[in-house]
Amino acid sequence: MKRWWQFWSDERFDRSMRRVLPRSFLVRSLLIVLIPMLVTQGIALELFYGNYLRVMSRRLSEGIASEIAFSLDLLERYHGHGDRFWLIRQARIRTQLVMDWHPGDHLATTGSTHVVGPMDEDLVHELQSAIAYPFFIDWLKDPHTVFISIQLPDGVLSVDTPRKRLDVGQLWLFVLWALGSSLLLFVIAAIFMRNQVRAIRRLANAAEQFGLGRDIGPIKPEGAREVRQAAVAFNRMQNRIFRFVSQRTAVLAGVSHDLRTPLTRLRLSLAMLPRSGVVDARLLSEDFNDMIADVAEMERMIEGYLSFARGEGAEVPVMLDVGALLEDVAASASRAGTIVRSVNCDSGLRLEARPDAMRRMLTNLVENVRRHNAGVWLSGYAEGETVIIEVDDDGPGIPAARREDVFRAFTSGAQGGTGLGLTIVRDIVRAHGGDVRLATSRMGGLAVKIILPR
Repeated sequence: MKRWWQFWSDERFDRSMRRVLPRSFLVRSLLIVLIPMLVTQGIALELFYGNYLRVMSRRLSEGIASEIAFSLDLLERYHGHGDRFWLIRQARIRTQLVMDWHPGDHLATTGSTHVVGPMDEDLVHELQSAIAYPFFIDWLKDPHTVFISIQLPDGVLSVDTPRKRLDVGQLWLFVLWALGSSLLLFVIAAIFMRNQVRAIRRLANAAEQFGLGRDIGPIKPEGAREVRQAAVAFNRMQNRIFRFVSQRTAVLAGVSHDLRTPLTRLRLSLAMLPRSGVVDARLLSEDFNDMIADVAEMERMIEGYLSFARGEGAEVPVMLDVGALLEDVAASASRAGTIVRSVNCDSGLRLEARPDAMRRMLTNLVENVRRHNAGVWLSGYAEGETVIIEVDDDGPGIPAARREDVFRAFTSGAQGGTGLGLTIVRDIVRAHGGDVRLATSRMGGLAVKIILPR
């Protein structure tokens, strides 16, 4: 037999609950508010009605029954005509019970009329326990007085009791207050929840429109803190995707444009080759070398674009030891002929990142330094909630006015040359949620500062 907690986790129970529950997030949220509120009000009503109201009603009925029983005992003890009327007058003065004697009368019926609340049942029970005579209680004749008629052997004693001595309070007032306060709180909750759901719906619509390729611009963060965070994250994601697409569009346009030059030279070289006759081997060799150089240049451009377009998105981020990464990059650069001046990193500095992408990014930076025949300094340190990696060199540097341009695809640097090195660097850094800044190095060359979140 399955235990109850196994039943709750049963897949069939989940399916049945999904069929019962409403699909709207707004309705579900309102039910989460409404159901506990109704349960709480029901418990409060039961505690008041089931305990306080009944206890007080029983005590009040007991007091009235005791006074009536005491009065009957006195009337039986002093049954003279003058004594009886004196006792009735004193009872009216001392107990607020208006008694009247009707000699020779008989009750037509016994029992009690019924009203809302436990008062009628409690008074009947207490009178049955206190006196041995038949009686009738009329609760409906007057809203302010309860009429009690007691059948004595020689007549009927009527006792007019103030209702306020038996009525704890109107029950409907408490029920009305409970329902009214619940309704008011529910309306307030519905207004607030509607605003929250409106923000979620706006975010869902923005995501749908963005998925269809429509530029809707950034959405305004609204609602609760978590909803605002989701909207801000959506805007950031939208900006990153637009930047990603624009980068690749620009790179593709640059490749298409730059491929025309070697293709044109190659076409001209092929057109100028002699179709017949004796050919000078030296001239032919020079033409072949030029064509091979053009093909190599085109291969380099295409390989650079493919490397850039592949990206590192499929790689899983792991915790990296930044110091070990810098030492590894420095060792590989030294073997390739780069002059590595020093490697400095804070002890135990770690970063969650894609290892191959980070290694490729740093290798591109060091490779640029090697092309300029300059030395390189690698360093890493923590700064607040970020990790800073700096690559300094003592090369020619880049003028401040041109530092932003070098991040564009196939843009010449200070020492000439074209490629995607810095474009790939910034693409990888931004894919990790960071940024790249260029400045003048303390060594006189270029300082590349990479800022990454920890």
